[in-house]
Amino acid sequence: MLLVVDVGNTNIVLGVYEGDSLLYDWRIATYKDKTSDEYGLLFEQIFKYHGLCPKDVKDVIISSVVPTLMHTLSAMSIKYFSSEPIIVGPGVKTGMNIKYDNPKEVGADRIVNAVAGYEKYGGPLIIVDFGTAITFCAISKEGEYLGGAITPGIRISSEALFSRTAKLPKVEILKPQCIIAKNTVNSIQAGLVYGYIGLVDYIIKRMMEEMKEEEGEVKTVVGTGGFSSLIASESKYINKIDKLLTLEGLRIIYERNK
Repeated sequence: MLLVVDVGNTNIVLGVYEGDSLLYDWRIATYKDKTSDEYGLLFEQIFKYHGLCPKDVKDVIISSVVPTLMHTLSAMSIKYFSSEPIIVGPGVKTGMNIKYDNPKEVGADRIVNAVAGYEKYGGPLIIVDFGTAITFCAISKEGEYLGGAITPGIRISSEALFSRTAKLPKVEILKPQCIIAKNTVNSIQAGLVYGYIGLVDYIIKRMMEEMKEEEGEVKTVVGTGGFSSLIASESKYINKIDKLLTLEGLRIIYERNK
């Protein structure tokens, strides 16, 4: 079996593949201060709960946007899964030409998403990842990573509003029935959800316009990440939801490096 691990600022998403089939996937909170043993014991508990044996894992691949956890999770992989992990980064074969000014600046999660998106849907396409930050990635018809945009995620905005105002409450991020809300909680929810729908669609629209001359019409826009379903339900442009895109990308990159 193959263990794939995607480390985000808020959550760690992990999954177990047997060949091309994803057997299980899980989402746990990211704690930057946990030790390799704490993560190892947590992973072991998750495996045992589902009747899996850590010894059946032959290989591990990790992508991370949290540099402080890289050594921790690498040490965990070696100790608890007897596997030196593949770390997505410079030197790892992705099969994708990166057109960034400095390719090393592109987050591992964005590259992994791009690899999976192009493999599954072809190009040109746009991928929107609704994580702690929302990332927009443009991939050419030839499978080149063209670049993109980054904006604070919806939860960051919600927490900033709560922490920087004296009277506004912290709210659950849900879509209210109407945008002209009749109470404070619904007013905040309307501003957050519908505001982000507008933000997301405008950025996608501009990206499509910039890509059209060189790449032709972009027909595929993929949403992934925690809040993808919430925003995509109202988006004019997002036409595919693929919440496990990053895990699939890790599997594909593993195959290319095996």
